[in-house]
Amino acid sequence: MLRFGVHSGQQYSTFADCLELWQRAEELGLDWVSVFDHYRPPLGGPDGPCFDGPSLLAALAARTSRVRCAILVSAVTWRHPATAAAIAATIDHVSSGRLEFGLGAAGPDLAYEQYGLPFPGAGVRLDMLEEACQVMRGLWGGGPFTFHGEHYRLTDARLSPRPVQERLPLVIGGGGERRTLRVAARHADVWNTLAGDLAGYRRKVGLLAGYCAEEGRPPADIRQSLTFRAVLAATPADVERRRAERLALLPAGSPDLAEYLTFGTPEQCVEDLLGYAALGVRDFLLGCRPPLDWETIELFASRVVPAVRARVEN
Repeated sequence: MLRFGVHSGQQYSTFADCLELWQRAEELGLDWVSVFDHYRPPLGGPDGPCFDGPSLLAALAARTSRVRCAILVSAVTWRHPATAAAIAATIDHVSSGRLEFGLGAAGPDLAYEQYGLPFPGAGVRLDMLEEACQVMRGLWGGGPFTFHGEHYRLTDARLSPRPVQERLPLVIGGGGERRTLRVAARHADVWNTLAGDLAGYRRKVGLLAGYCAEEGRPPADIRQSLTFRAVLAATPADVERRRAERLALLPAGSPDLAEYLTFGTPEQCVEDLLGYAALGVRDFLLGCRPPLDWETIELFASRVVPAVRARVEN
Protein backbone atom coordinates (compact mmCIF):
# COMPACT_ATOMS: atom_id res chain seq x y z
CA MET A 1 0.00 0.00 0.00
CA LEU A 2 1.26 3.44 -0.92
CA ARG A 3 1.39 6.26 1.62
CA PHE A 4 1.50 9.97 0.86
CA GLY A 5 2.21 12.80 3.25
CA VAL A 6 3.97 16.04 4.03
CA HIS A 7 7.26 16.56 5.83
CA SER A 8 6.51 19.76 7.69
CA GLY A 9 9.74 20.39 9.56
CA GLN A 10 9.42 22.82 12.46
CA GLN A 11 10.74 26.17 11.26
CA TYR A 12 7.57 28.05 12.15
CA SER A 13 7.15 31.23 14.14
CA THR A 14 3.98 30.05 15.87
CA PHE A 15 2.54 26.70 16.92
CA ALA A 16 -0.71 27.65 15.18
CA ASP A 17 1.01 27.78 11.79
CA CYS A 18 2.38 24.26 12.11
CA LEU A 19 -0.83 22.89 13.60
CA GLU A 20 -2.80 24.29 10.67
CA LEU A 21 -0.64 22.31 8.24
CA TRP A 22 -0.95 19.06 10.20
CA GLN A 23 -4.70 19.30 10.59
CA ARG A 24 -5.19 20.37 6.98
CA ALA A 25 -3.09 17.40 5.82
CA GLU A 26 -5.39 15.11 7.74
CA GLU A 27 -8.46 16.79 6.23
CA LEU A 28 -6.99 16.38 2.73
CA GLY A 29 -6.77 12.63 3.29
CA LEU A 30 -2.99 12.36 3.48
CA ASP A 31 -1.48 9.46 5.40
CA TRP A 32 1.57 10.99 7.05
CA VAL A 33 3.01 14.16 8.56
CA SER A 34 6.50 14.51 10.04
CA VAL A 35 8.84 16.99 11.69
CA PHE A 36 12.62 16.91 11.59
CA ASP A 37 14.93 17.19 14.60
CA HIS A 38 17.15 20.25 14.21
CA TYR A 39 17.69 23.05 16.71
CA ARG A 40 19.33 25.71 14.54
CA PRO A 41 18.95 24.60 10.89
CA PRO A 42 21.14 26.57 8.48
CA LEU A 43 18.22 27.56 6.23
CA GLY A 44 16.74 30.71 7.71
CA GLY A 45 19.98 32.15 8.98
CA PRO A 46 21.53 32.11 12.44
CA ASP A 47 18.40 33.48 14.14
CA GLY A 48 15.68 31.64 12.18
CA PRO A 49 12.74 30.13 14.09
CA CYS A 50 12.80 26.45 14.97
CA PHE A 51 10.75 24.60 17.57
CA ASP A 52 12.08 21.61 19.49
CA GLY A 53 11.28 18.49 17.46
CA PRO A 54 10.03 15.86 19.94
CA SER A 55 7.96 18.25 22.06
CA LEU A 56 6.37 19.78 18.95
CA LEU A 57 5.66 16.29 17.60
CA ALA A 58 3.91 15.31 20.84
CA ALA A 59 1.72 18.41 20.74
CA LEU A 60 0.79 17.86 17.09
CA ALA A 61 0.09 14.18 17.65
CA ALA A 62 -2.34 15.13 20.42
CA ARG A 63 -4.24 17.43 18.03
CA THR A 64 -4.60 14.94 15.15
CA SER A 65 -6.37 11.60 15.07
CA ARG A 66 -5.53 9.58 11.97
CA VAL A 67 -2.26 10.50 10.21
CA ARG A 68 0.97 8.70 10.98
CA CYS A 69 3.16 10.99 13.11
CA ALA A 70 6.90 10.87 12.56
CA ILE A 71 10.25 12.48 13.19
CA LEU A 72 12.64 12.47 10.19
CA VAL A 73 15.13 12.12 11.61
CA SER A 74 16.44 12.47 15.13
CA ALA A 75 20.19 13.07 15.26
CA VAL A 76 22.14 10.70 17.50
CA THR A 77 24.15 13.69 18.72
CA TRP A 78 21.23 15.35 20.50
CA ARG A 79 20.38 12.83 23.21
CA HIS A 80 21.22 9.45 24.70
CA PRO A 81 19.28 6.69 22.89
CA ALA A 82 17.65 5.58 26.14
CA THR A 83 16.21 9.07 26.48
CA ALA A 84 15.12 8.98 22.83
CA ALA A 85 13.48 5.58 23.41
CA ALA A 86 11.47 6.98 26.34
CA ILE A 87 10.44 10.04 24.30
CA ALA A 88 9.31 7.78 21.46
CA ALA A 89 7.32 5.50 23.75
CA THR A 90 5.60 8.51 25.30
CA ILE A 91 4.65 10.01 21.93
CA ASP A 92 3.38 6.61 20.78
CA HIS A 93 0.95 6.73 23.69
CA VAL A 94 0.01 10.35 23.01
CA SER A 95 -0.75 9.44 19.39
CA SER A 96 -2.55 6.17 20.22
CA GLY A 97 0.03 4.16 18.32
CA ARG A 98 0.66 6.36 15.26
CA LEU A 99 4.36 7.14 15.76
CA GLU A 100 7.24 6.28 13.42
CA PHE A 101 10.62 7.28 14.85
CA GLY A 102 13.54 8.17 12.62
CA LEU A 103 17.25 8.06 13.49
CA GLY A 104 20.19 9.46 11.59
CA ALA A 105 23.88 10.18 12.00
CA ALA A 106 23.30 13.97 12.13
CA GLY A 107 24.12 16.69 9.65
CA PRO A 108 24.84 20.43 9.57
CA ASP A 109 23.23 22.44 12.34
CA LEU A 110 24.23 25.83 13.71
CA ALA A 111 23.41 24.60 17.22
CA TYR A 112 26.71 22.79 17.52
CA GLU A 113 28.54 26.10 17.42
CA GLN A 114 25.90 28.30 19.04
CA TYR A 115 25.19 25.93 21.96
CA GLY A 116 28.67 24.46 22.27
CA LEU A 117 27.50 20.92 21.60
CA PRO A 118 29.97 18.24 20.48
CA PHE A 119 29.87 17.20 16.83
CA PRO A 120 32.05 14.11 16.37
CA GLY A 121 33.43 13.02 13.02
CA ALA A 122 31.25 11.12 10.58
CA GLY A 123 32.73 7.72 11.45
CA VAL A 124 32.07 8.19 15.16
CA ARG A 125 28.52 9.39 14.52
CA LEU A 126 27.80 6.36 12.38
CA ASP A 127 29.13 4.10 15.14
CA MET A 128 26.79 5.91 17.53
CA LEU A 129 23.89 5.34 15.14
CA GLU A 130 24.58 1.60 14.97
CA GLU A 131 24.59 1.35 18.77
CA ALA A 132 21.59 3.65 19.20
CA CYS A 133 19.44 1.41 17.01
CA GLN A 134 20.22 -1.56 19.24
CA VAL A 135 19.56 0.37 22.43
CA MET A 136 16.23 1.78 21.30
CA ARG A 137 14.93 -1.50 19.94
CA GLY A 138 16.03 -3.28 23.11
CA LEU A 139 14.29 -0.78 25.38
CA TRP A 140 11.10 -0.71 23.32
CA GLY A 141 10.82 -4.37 24.25
CA GLY A 142 10.45 -3.26 27.87
CA GLY A 143 13.62 -4.79 29.27
CA PRO A 144 15.52 -5.75 31.24
CA PHE A 145 18.07 -4.82 28.60
CA THR A 146 21.84 -4.82 28.99
CA PHE A 147 24.16 -3.30 26.41
CA HIS A 148 27.84 -2.53 26.67
CA GLY A 149 29.02 -0.65 23.61
CA GLU A 150 31.74 1.86 22.86
CA HIS A 151 29.41 4.84 23.22
CA TYR A 152 26.49 3.62 25.36
CA ARG A 153 26.27 1.36 28.39
CA LEU A 154 23.04 0.05 29.91
CA THR A 155 22.64 -2.51 32.68
CA ASP A 156 19.29 -4.21 33.33
CA ALA A 157 17.60 -1.16 31.83
CA ARG A 158 13.81 -1.01 31.65
CA LEU A 159 11.24 1.11 29.88
CA SER A 160 7.67 1.27 31.08
CA PRO A 161 5.16 1.82 29.69
CA ARG A 162 6.30 0.25 26.47
CA PRO A 163 5.16 1.72 23.15
CA VAL A 164 1.57 1.05 22.15
CA GLN A 165 2.66 -0.58 18.89
CA GLU A 166 3.99 -4.10 19.18
CA ARG A 167 6.82 -3.08 16.86
CA LEU A 168 7.28 0.67 16.73
CA PRO A 169 8.60 1.43 13.23
CA LEU A 170 12.23 2.54 13.23
CA VAL A 171 13.12 4.76 10.28
CA ILE A 172 16.75 5.11 9.22
CA GLY A 173 17.36 8.31 7.31
CA GLY A 174 20.18 9.02 4.90
CA GLY A 175 21.77 7.83 1.70
CA GLY A 176 25.36 7.09 2.71
CA GLU A 177 26.34 4.10 0.62
CA ARG A 178 29.11 2.61 2.77
CA ARG A 179 27.70 2.86 6.29
CA THR A 180 24.17 4.29 6.49
CA LEU A 181 22.65 1.76 4.10
CA ARG A 182 24.33 -1.05 6.08
CA VAL A 183 22.72 0.27 9.27
CA ALA A 184 19.38 0.39 7.47
CA ALA A 185 19.81 -3.19 6.28
CA ARG A 186 20.36 -4.33 9.87
CA HIS A 187 17.81 -2.27 11.74
CA ALA A 188 15.33 -0.28 9.63
CA ASP A 189 11.64 -0.91 9.23
CA VAL A 190 11.64 2.10 6.90
CA TRP A 191 14.49 3.66 4.93
CA ASN A 192 14.03 7.34 4.07
CA THR A 193 16.18 9.47 1.83
CA LEU A 194 15.92 12.69 -0.14
CA ALA A 195 15.06 12.69 -3.82
CA GLY A 196 18.05 13.00 -6.10
CA ASP A 197 18.62 11.72 -9.59
CA LEU A 198 16.84 8.49 -10.46
CA ALA A 199 20.03 6.67 -11.46
CA GLY A 200 21.62 7.48 -8.10
CA TYR A 201 18.55 6.22 -6.27
CA ARG A 202 18.59 2.99 -8.31
CA ARG A 203 22.20 2.42 -7.24
CA LYS A 204 21.34 2.90 -3.57
CA VAL A 205 18.44 0.46 -3.81
CA GLY A 206 20.80 -2.12 -5.27
CA LEU A 207 23.34 -1.57 -2.52
CA LEU A 208 20.65 -1.84 0.16
CA ALA A 209 19.49 -5.14 -1.34
CA GLY A 210 23.07 -6.42 -1.26
CA TYR A 211 23.52 -5.43 2.38
CA CYS A 212 20.20 -7.07 3.24
CA ALA A 213 21.43 -10.29 1.64
CA GLU A 214 24.53 -10.16 3.82
CA GLU A 215 22.28 -9.76 6.87
CA GLY A 216 20.00 -12.62 5.79
CA ARG A 217 17.08 -10.24 5.48
CA PRO A 218 14.64 -9.83 2.56
CA PRO A 219 14.88 -6.31 1.11
CA ALA A 220 11.06 -6.23 1.05
CA ASP A 221 11.14 -6.10 4.86
CA ILE A 222 12.31 -2.47 4.59
CA ARG A 223 9.79 0.07 3.36
CA GLN A 224 11.28 2.63 0.97
CA SER A 225 10.42 6.27 1.74
CA LEU A 226 11.25 9.33 -0.37
CA THR A 227 11.17 12.99 0.69
CA PHE A 228 11.01 15.48 -2.16
CA ARG A 229 10.03 19.06 -2.89
CA ALA A 230 7.87 20.37 -5.68
CA VAL A 231 6.21 23.51 -6.98
CA LEU A 232 2.99 22.64 -8.76
CA ALA A 233 0.80 24.74 -11.02
CA ALA A 234 -2.73 23.87 -12.08
CA THR A 235 -2.02 24.56 -15.77
CA PRO A 236 1.13 24.58 -17.95
CA ALA A 237 0.70 28.31 -18.48
CA ASP A 238 1.20 28.95 -14.76
CA VAL A 239 4.33 26.83 -14.28
CA GLU A 240 7.02 29.47 -14.88
CA ARG A 241 5.24 32.07 -12.76
CA ARG A 242 4.87 29.64 -9.87
CA ARG A 243 8.50 28.53 -10.20
CA ALA A 244 9.78 32.12 -10.10
CA GLU A 245 7.62 32.95 -7.09
CA ARG A 246 9.00 30.05 -5.06
CA LEU A 247 12.63 30.47 -6.07
CA ALA A 248 12.46 34.13 -5.07
CA LEU A 249 11.85 32.99 -1.49
CA LEU A 250 15.02 30.87 -1.32
CA PRO A 251 18.44 32.34 -0.59
CA ALA A 252 21.07 32.04 -3.29
CA GLY A 253 22.70 28.61 -3.26
CA SER A 254 20.01 27.16 -1.00
CA PRO A 255 20.59 23.47 -0.24
CA ASP A 256 16.86 22.97 -0.78
CA LEU A 257 17.24 23.43 -4.54
CA ALA A 258 18.64 19.94 -5.02
CA GLU A 259 15.55 18.45 -3.35
CA TYR A 260 13.06 19.84 -5.90
CA LEU A 261 11.85 16.96 -8.02
CA THR A 262 9.18 18.81 -9.98
CA PHE A 263 8.52 22.33 -11.14
CA GLY A 264 5.42 21.72 -13.21
CA THR A 265 1.87 20.46 -13.39
CA PRO A 266 0.43 17.69 -11.23
CA GLU A 267 0.66 15.40 -14.25
CA GLN A 268 4.40 16.05 -14.53
CA CYS A 269 4.80 15.31 -10.82
CA VAL A 270 2.96 12.02 -11.26
CA GLU A 271 5.40 10.94 -13.96
CA ASP A 272 8.37 11.97 -11.81
CA LEU A 273 7.10 9.94 -8.84
CA LEU A 274 6.29 6.88 -10.94
CA GLY A 275 9.98 6.45 -11.73
CA TYR A 276 10.69 6.04 -8.02
CA ALA A 277 7.64 3.84 -7.48
CA ALA A 278 9.06 1.48 -10.10
CA LEU A 279 12.19 1.19 -7.92
CA GLY A 280 10.16 0.24 -4.86
CA VAL A 281 9.28 3.54 -3.16
CA ARG A 282 6.01 3.26 -1.25
CA ASP A 283 6.08 6.45 0.87
CA PHE A 284 6.09 9.81 -0.93
CA LEU A 285 6.58 12.77 1.39
CA LEU A 286 6.24 16.34 0.11
CA GLY A 287 8.71 18.59 1.92
CA CYS A 288 7.20 21.88 3.11
CA ARG A 289 8.69 25.02 4.64
CA PRO A 290 7.10 28.33 5.54
CA PRO A 291 5.80 30.37 3.88
CA LEU A 292 3.68 27.38 3.00
CA ASP A 293 2.83 26.77 -0.64
CA TRP A 294 -0.79 25.82 -0.18
CA GLU A 295 -1.42 25.57 -3.92
CA THR A 296 1.21 22.84 -4.24
CA ILE A 297 0.00 21.01 -1.12
CA GLU A 298 -3.61 20.94 -2.31
CA LEU A 299 -2.72 19.95 -5.89
CA PHE A 300 -0.52 17.18 -4.52
CA ALA A 301 -3.36 15.82 -2.39
CA SER A 302 -6.16 16.25 -4.94
CA ARG A 303 -4.47 15.41 -8.25
CA VAL A 304 -1.08 13.75 -7.72
CA VAL A 305 -1.96 11.27 -4.97
CA PRO A 306 -5.00 9.68 -6.65
CA ALA A 307 -3.24 9.47 -10.01
CA VAL A 308 -0.17 7.72 -8.60
CA ARG A 309 -2.35 5.35 -6.59
CA ALA A 310 -4.32 4.44 -9.72
CA ARG A 311 -1.17 3.77 -11.75
CA VAL A 312 0.66 1.73 -9.08
CA GLU A 313 -1.98 -0.05 -7.03
CA ASN A 314 -4.38 -1.04 -9.82
